Amino acid sequence: MKKFLSMVLALIMVLSVVGLAGAENALPYAEGTELRMGTGYNNAKTGLTFDAEVAGEGITLANGVTYNTGDLKPTWVAIQDTLGIKFTSVYQGNSAAKEFDYWKEQMDNVDVLSGTAAKLSEAGENGLVVNLADYLDQMPNFKAYLEANPIVLLSITGNTDTGAIYFSPYFDGVDDIERMPLMRVDWVKKLLDGEGEFTAEASKKLAAPVYTPYMPTEGKIEIETPNLAGDAVEIVTKDYDAYGNIIAKMNEAGELDGVAAVNMLREYIDKTYGGYYGTERSNLFIGQNAAWDADELVALLRCVVANPQTLNGTEVVQGLFSREDANNQRRVDMFRFAGHLFGVRGLESRQDYLYVDTEGHLKDARQEPATYEALAKMNTLVQEGLISEAFVNGEDVKTQNYLENDLGFMHYDYNQTQTLYNETVLDKDAGEAYMAVMVPVARWYDKAHEDGVYMRFTESWRSVKTDGWGISVAGVGDNTDKLNAALALIDYAYSPEGVIRMSYGPDEFIKKKDDGSYETFTFNGQEMPVIADATWEELWSLGKGNYTNYARQYLGSTLSFMKSQAFEYQCTCDAGKEGAGKISKAIALGTIKHPLLEIDVEDPWYISVPTVLPTTKEENAELGGFTDLNSKFQSGKDQENILVDIIAKGFTVEGMGNAEEAAAFVTDNMMGGQYLTIKEGAWEELLAYAVVMSLLAELSF
Repeated sequence: MKKFLSMVLALIMVLSVVGLAGAENALPYAEGTELRMGTGYNNAKTGLTFDAEVAGEGITLANGVTYNTGDLKPTWVAIQDTLGIKFTSVYQGNSAAKEFDYWKEQMDNVDVLSGTAAKLSEAGENGLVVNLADYLDQMPNFKAYLEANPIVLLSITGNTDTGAIYFSPYFDGVDDIERMPLMRVDWVKKLLDGEGEFTAEASKKLAAPVYTPYMPTEGKIEIETPNLAGDAVEIVTKDYDAYGNIIAKMNEAGELDGVAAVNMLREYIDKTYGGYYGTERSNLFIGQNAAWDADELVALLRCVVANPQTLNGTEVVQGLFSREDANNQRRVDMFRFAGHLFGVRGLESRQDYLYVDTEGHLKDARQEPATYEALAKMNTLVQEGLISEAFVNGEDVKTQNYLENDLGFMHYDYNQTQTLYNETVLDKDAGEAYMAVMVPVARWYDKAHEDGVYMRFTESWRSVKTDGWGISVAGVGDNTDKLNAALALIDYAYSPEGVIRMSYGPDEFIKKKDDGSYETFTFNGQEMPVIADATWEELWSLGKGNYTNYARQYLGSTLSFMKSQAFEYQCTCDAGKEGAGKISKAIALGTIKHPLLEIDVEDPWYISVPTVLPTTKEENAELGGFTDLNSKFQSGKDQENILVDIIAKGFTVEGMGNAEEAAAFVTDNMMGGQYLTIKEGAWEELLAYAVVMSLLAELSF
């Protein structure tokens, strides 16, 4: 009861500042107050100031201004002028986690710093980072955003007793799909479409089969899918009695070459789907009415790697790859994709590897045998040569290399940055196209389907990101000007003007009407600015079409806070828009399920895990002592991830010889059990906090 009452008192305080009580809005500070900014995005090129690699001997941008090494980027010049704050960059050019680790022992030398949500919240509990909740009544824009989005407030709450918030959340879009499967769709058409049998002057032998069926080998299953036009839902039947499971049939056939494999897959599609796809069999994978699953993808990958002569005129083509096969930050996308293929939750979580089960309890994917079974399935693809050799060996090969040289078929990633290669390295006139395709059908176990249901589900859903910015207590000290200036910066970022500035950069990079107002277009039901023609030209001349690289490296925008996808959408090529548009239609029709940004849902399995859970100072100290758990499942560039290693090399860690052993090893030998106990306790605290919040809101405190 005492705990409950403390929550009530905390919530009265918090709710009073998020809109249920009024207060003066004032953050006075002296003009020219200096803030030392240890902030940026992952490397030296993406800080507040130009580094030597980007600026060179001086670079003139579309606004006509020449910038040199060390100069503030245009976005931050504009914000400096608007707010009257002097920004001094002390950013070390690190990822959020490493940047915070650099400063944590010298917090008096920095005022605002980057960090992961977990690290900033832990530091806040240790008194190192300012509690923003204490000042929300002076931050009207931030307050209004939290009032309108209570799930965000829950996702950033660092302490349910006090309602503390220790970082400003970063959104790379919100409540929308994030990563997507991407394919060379022209290759799928070349292999699968048309009348009669597939023929080729030459093909290769398939490797000895290792992958075994994931989907049924007999019977029928029904899948809800958009129709080909994308304006209605229809039922597609997979009839395994009509032909059999394609993997089982291929495995039983013995030695196959690429031509025979393609013709088997064609016959399978015709019979299993009862002629539904007609001669455009490629629509099973790339159409608006696509219904492909893991087994069908593996069959297609076998066809792709066994027909390089047809696809690229050489002896080698790679199946699955990652954006950067030598970069752990990108290699982890392979196990994220595995979760989609084989129906495993937690591999693309907003926090660690956590997800909520059907009873509302937290689970850790690292401690679930199903995770390692999926990884083992992926390793069989490696054994068959269906995953790129560069990924397996950690070699420095990237998306551009694969697409420019017609060497790679497919990976799982962000749509805009990866489909831009349609404009730069692919031959559109020859029909070459790399596009997003529908997420796969897999067997998922939500509350309504204890025995599982075959459907599409994506865990890649935009919410509060895992990085943010915090204010150093020691840095601002007792200097009220510094504190208020830092708070004003955060509040400005959530204002209508601030969202535009943090996404688009200064006004000079936005198209204007004769009356000086913005040219706009409708994006997700909201009028958003159109980028200037000169900005578009510069995006390609400097950023090679990559919106986020251009924005971060040259404009200084999209480094944190509220990033609108409206700018990025305008920079997405036609192929990128087409593929993503099909997925958007499927989401709108309800045929792709996804996590929900709310707590009060009928099935807790659909709850998106908050980016932060409110662990105590003592619990944080205990969590910090789980050395192996903390170090061996990382997603940073030069870090280690056992899940990636299992895909590439199989079960090589002592004590983790199979799926059951691996899950148990994490629980028993890597402190996973203790970790989950702490996180589950924090989750229960947050749920109780949410209940109290709801009650107090109804009472209109």
